[in-house]
Amino acid sequence: MKAYLEATEIIDYHDEAIQTLSKELAHGCKEDEAIAKKCYEWVRDNIHHSGDYQDDITTYKASDVLKYATGWCYAKAHLLAALLRANGIPTGFCYQRLSCSEYKPDIYCLHGLNWIYIKKYGWYRVDVRGNKEGVDAQFTPPYEQLAFALGEHEFDLPENLAEPMDVVVDTLKKYKTYEEMICHFPDIEE
Repeated sequence: MKAYLEATEIIDYHDEAIQTLSKELAHGCKEDEAIAKKCYEWVRDNIHHSGDYQDDITTYKASDVLKYATGWCYAKAHLLAALLRANGIPTGFCYQRLSCSEYKPDIYCLHGLNWIYIKKYGWYRVDVRGNKEGVDAQFTPPYEQLAFALGEHEFDLPENLAEPMDVVVDTLKKYKTYEEMICHFPDIEE
């Protein structure tokens, strides 16, 4: 579990703003499940999904996601991990390979999710990308309610990773604008 609690360059929960917010969100909560739900809903509802808002900034470090209040699904997952790890809740990363045709026709890309360890249920997968028409991700353990149902040629990558995938981080670091990102989404071969 130690690896799922570590602060890193990307999951930089030692940042003062993340520390402050993590404490505020945990205030009054008696169980890890309640803390996890508050952190999840805060990131889902208060941080723009860069694609939905066509924000021309690409964040990757948790502290920058919080500072600029925007991030692609992967970056939002980084902030959620930082808030949860700051509260002593083990958090990992996982991905789906989905159609990204809402941005460009006939392309696929990775979609970033989190695994959260909740004492009552064990590992539980959540999607913090942000809701909109046709997207209704919720925190309802032990039942999973992610943003997207898998379609043809789409699949889950089931691994629970302690660190985000290199291809995701490299993409977020390299491409800075909305237009650059939609032309270079991180992906893997089937």
